[in-house]
Amino acid sequence: MTRVAGKARIGADIGGTFTDVVLEVEGRRESIKILTTYDAPERALLEGIETLLARAGLQIADVGLIVHGTTLATNALIERKGAKTALLTTAGFRDVLELASESRFDQYDLTMQAPTPLVPRPLRIGIPERIAADGALLVPLDRDAICAAARLFEQERVTSVAIAFLHSYANPAHEREAAQLLAELMPGVSISQSSEVSPEIREYERFSTTVANAYVQPLVARYLRRLEEKLATLGFTCPLLLMLSSGGLTTVETAARFPVRLVESGPAGGAIFAASVAAEHGIEQMLALDVGGTTAKICFINDARPQISQMFEVARVHRFRKGSGLPLRIPVVEMVEIGAGGGSIAQIDSARRLSVGPHSAGSEPGPACYGRGGTAPTVTDADLVLGRIDPTAFAGGTILLDIDAATDALKHLDAWDASAAQLALGVSEMVDEAMASATRVHAMENGADAAARTLFAFGGAAPLHAARIAEKLGIARIVIPRSAGVGSAVGFLRAPIAYELSRSLHQRLTQFDPAPVNAMLEQMAAEAHEIVARAHTGAPCIERRTAFARYCGQGFEVAIDVPSRALTADDADVLAETFALAYRALYGATADGLAVEVLTWRVSVTAPSAPYERIATTPRTRTVKPGGYRRVMDPASGEAMDFAIVGREGLEAGDHIAGPALIVEKETTTVVSPSFDAMIDAHHYIVLTRREQTGARQ
Repeated sequence: MTRVAGKARIGADIGGTFTDVVLEVEGRRESIKILTTYDAPERALLEGIETLLARAGLQIADVGLIVHGTTLATNALIERKGAKTALLTTAGFRDVLELASESRFDQYDLTMQAPTPLVPRPLRIGIPERIAADGALLVPLDRDAICAAARLFEQERVTSVAIAFLHSYANPAHEREAAQLLAELMPGVSISQSSEVSPEIREYERFSTTVANAYVQPLVARYLRRLEEKLATLGFTCPLLLMLSSGGLTTVETAARFPVRLVESGPAGGAIFAASVAAEHGIEQMLALDVGGTTAKICFINDARPQISQMFEVARVHRFRKGSGLPLRIPVVEMVEIGAGGGSIAQIDSARRLSVGPHSAGSEPGPACYGRGGTAPTVTDADLVLGRIDPTAFAGGTILLDIDAATDALKHLDAWDASAAQLALGVSEMVDEAMASATRVHAMENGADAAARTLFAFGGAAPLHAARIAEKLGIARIVIPRSAGVGSAVGFLRAPIAYELSRSLHQRLTQFDPAPVNAMLEQMAAEAHEIVARAHTGAPCIERRTAFARYCGQGFEVAIDVPSRALTADDADVLAETFALAYRALYGATADGLAVEVLTWRVSVTAPSAPYERIATTPRTRTVKPGGYRRVMDPASGEAMDFAIVGREGLEAGDHIAGPALIVEKETTTVVSPSFDAMIDAHHYIVLTRREQTGARQ
């Protein structure tokens, strides 16, 4: 991404519990964690920036770039606190949002409740109009019906409207006409068109994505404008870029138009951070584990690239059950998310079993040990009681933890006359097994071997639990980066300026017509280049084209590369061969004789980034002497033992720390279990290696 010589760069990630801010300038890095301020999210962000500038001795004029990711859109969808939204759709299709795909995420639950649509039925209005699947006009748009709908929306005080007509991905003329008329009739109302938000086949996913965009657009747009104004008032003149769920950066203007693309911006930053470290270390297969205050995210990094998906679910009724949420058809880093963070609440269920999550104490009131009014026992309370956390050094010493409050909270779980330490160990084991189990399932679904991967752990809670998770998965090597506790914010500063577009255009390869495909791809490329150019000037951008193909009659597609040039009729054979190779790699065989069809095409444009240099293995130079010892419960043995205490700040490349040990830093603590040893590499990252295999995989 673009770098301004000599200028400081700031990354800021607003999470469910903490707001993380990172400042980088001329090889130096400063970071801070501040509790998220829900009433005004920008307050914690600006406070963090002010603190870091003062700490680094810099002025506002020294800042050359701010990159921001936020959970604002996600939280609004989950908590149903978005704008009052209406839907204009083709007559007869107002109930698509409730009919969905007619699949059941729990086929044996007779009382299963599907997610409630964001738009209630009275505000879903069908308009006489019809475009055919090939884009031909069948029924003209009824402008009088739109005027009547506008009067109803004004009476109901609607502030945002989603327009999603059938087959508008093939011909957006009616949506554009309806949007123009609504803008005249309802000035100031936000309008989202499905032909702009998600111009792809499958009406339920397209309608759902467009409605979600409309639902959060006023809220996110106001927040971004407010943040821009406050930054300008303070004297900031540098660009402000937003992190996208796909791992790229974009402008405030684009983010305000399509806020639905921000829903996974924080986790995407973490995936970019992991991919950059994989490139630095030459790690071909990595398992990225991001554990924050609310959730844990698991992502596979292959050949220094995170996996990208075209579908994401948000606001699940059963929080971590696939199919129970609102589908969003957006490019997003593919990952598994579970309710296993530092703030995850432990409880005894009706069968007197211990369970942890998915509900979180967040930052208000937070875990019991925060002393902010929380009484429910959490993972952080358990880590404190187990001895893993120094109560005086949490979050850089800005939050003093109350171990007595944590102990009392855990004792309320006592269903078996157990001690607080035993209960804390149970909480820790439950949450670690949840993360390990999610990893096993994700690996199985992707045909991957988790044990053969390097575990990359970041986020405030991940280094505390990484060694135990690695033991459960059979992983032999763990990498803990510098600034692990604020990893997503660091990832923001490593992300490229990028944007991608997807559109549906059905083509059977046996009857391939390149003319309409070329016209559409060129239009998409021009639009993506224009958006990227708003934030990037310099070297030519990298363009990549992708098609989503399948055998005729199948329900799911496989992504294949498309040449970034004008296609010819002969390219039908090229695409068919590429599809066969991709299909065989994924499923182990091909279906010879079946025709292949392409449903959707994608164009991504990325500003060039500086290549990452691979580092040489750092030889062991000295064994670090601990600054003290602390009694810590080891979950593998269930016994308390002395763990060496080592401060990370004074460590140098080549330093060796024998487990068991605690490596303490401002944002987190790395637990080196008795089965691991640690060494500091040339980037000052902590590399943990299983003792029985020390030196085998450097």
